[in-house]
Amino acid sequence: MSIFQVLTLGATILGGIQSKNAADKASARAQEAANFNANLIERDIDLLEKQRGIINANFLVQQDRARTAFEREVQAKARSGFAYAGFDISVDTPMAVMRDNAREFDYELSVERFNNLVTNMQITDAQEEAQLNAELARMEGASQASGIRAQGTRSLISSLGQASQFTYEAGGLGKIFS
Repeated sequence: MSIFQVLTLGATILGGIQSKNAADKASARAQEAANFNANLIERDIDLLEKQRGIINANFLVQQDRARTAFEREVQAKARSGFAYAGFDISVDTPMAVMRDNAREFDYELSVERFNNLVTNMQITDAQEEAQLNAELARMEGASQASGIRAQGTRSLISSLGQASQFTYEAGGLGKIFS
């Protein structure tokens, strides 16, 4: 046989090996990209936690300010109004009005507390969703990487099959190298 047949055999095998190596590199890059995307998604989890801290701190400040404002503005005005009109503020109508004010204020605080709990649950849900998205991104990257590696392996097996078929058709290695 000729040198051309030897070169064809070598080129076929070399092409398969190069395809496999290229697929392995592309597979690694696909997984790196997926991991990078997952890390970006996980960064959102930290940002959501910081947002939770800000919201909770703001909630506590609002609660304190609301208590002070209620005492200073609502109850103090009621006391001074009744006292100015000459009513005894420790009994009957003035006391009932102040109790009603206090009940209304307690209700408003309860609504704010509930709203804060709902906001915290939404943040927790968003964090869990972000974590699941990050895991999904990694899994998709692994799947893509696996597919690319399989293509490289298939290419290598195909080139080895072609080389062995070529060798068989040429009458074996002894005839190619003789």
